[in-house]
Amino acid sequence: MKLVTPRESLLKPLAAVIGVVERRQTLPVLANVLMQARDGRLTLTATDLEVELVAQAGLPVDDGEITLPARKLHDILKSLPDEAEVTLAVDGERALLKSGRSRFQLATLPAHDFPNTEDIPFEAELPIAQGALKRLIERTQFAMAQQDVRFYLNGLLLDWTGSELRAVATDGHRLALCTLAVEGVSAAPLQVILPRKGVQELGRLLGDGETPAVLRIGTNHAQVVLGDIRFTTKLIDGKFPDYERVLPRVGSRAILADRLVLRTALTRAAILSNEKYRGVRLQAGDWLLKVQAHNPEQEEAEEEVEVNYSGEAFEIGFNVAYLLDALGALPGELVKLAFTDSSSSCLIQDPESDSARYVIMPMRL
Repeated sequence: MKLVTPRESLLKPLAAVIGVVERRQTLPVLANVLMQARDGRLTLTATDLEVELVAQAGLPVDDGEITLPARKLHDILKSLPDEAEVTLAVDGERALLKSGRSRFQLATLPAHDFPNTEDIPFEAELPIAQGALKRLIERTQFAMAQQDVRFYLNGLLLDWTGSELRAVATDGHRLALCTLAVEGVSAAPLQVILPRKGVQELGRLLGDGETPAVLRIGTNHAQVVLGDIRFTTKLIDGKFPDYERVLPRVGSRAILADRLVLRTALTRAAILSNEKYRGVRLQAGDWLLKVQAHNPEQEEAEEEVEVNYSGEAFEIGFNVAYLLDALGALPGELVKLAFTDSSSSCLIQDPESDSARYVIMPMRL
């Protein structure tokens, strides 16, 4: 295999797949990127056996295949000058990369040692704009659990209802739900759980706007095709909680507030909250919401926010980090916080749209 190309032409597809390569691997070949050249196209594949990324580029290259150390190759290409011409030649068990007066000799491993992806059957194929899919992920992924023994919570539920795609994440203390209508798809309803790493990597790859993407969902795998990049992930095998039972009905106590004003007030109050429990107390009265926080050092913070609320006064405690995550994910100028009583969960959403909803359980202070 021999390749002569501008640095950027090789760096771009390599950068697309490098995120899945772990620095510490049980199998040495998993630290490498598989490079396959055929008919003037170079295909780069990286995997950690859970997530696989494939990127293609049209380059003048001789047919052949080999694996090269992914991180080292990526770091070398990044360190070269812009628009530098790169020559990569493979000879036996070594690869020689040259650019100007720079020479790098890299160890290789045979391509046949690289894990081979079998043909995967998919039950549903959904055409979605990249920006819309990215919003689904960004507005829900923060609520995924981290290293929970209930392994099915350490991921993101994709729920295809037959007419809309829902992304749902929960760690048992809060829940995030975002929906997207998808037209022209006849696939039967199904639910799958994407693992945390797959969700994070997909979020990194997705672009904004109406650039097309294709989401394919199968029994054991999910795949997203983004032009010359193909993302494939194994699914978490488990039963996700019935999230619709968690969603509270619209409470009788609804507070309407300026989202950014409330968010900055909570951010300031959080400075003096208990570092371990992060609790804040909300006191709602006519046209005013008080935010109070204190810590074991007897320090206190109090913020007052003008809100649209008139009704029975009540107070309730929450983890301030959960509130800030939800307020940061919503896009609108206003936010609606709905309560049933002072001991029930809070439903947070944009008052003009229910496409994104957040449920937060209260805490005792």
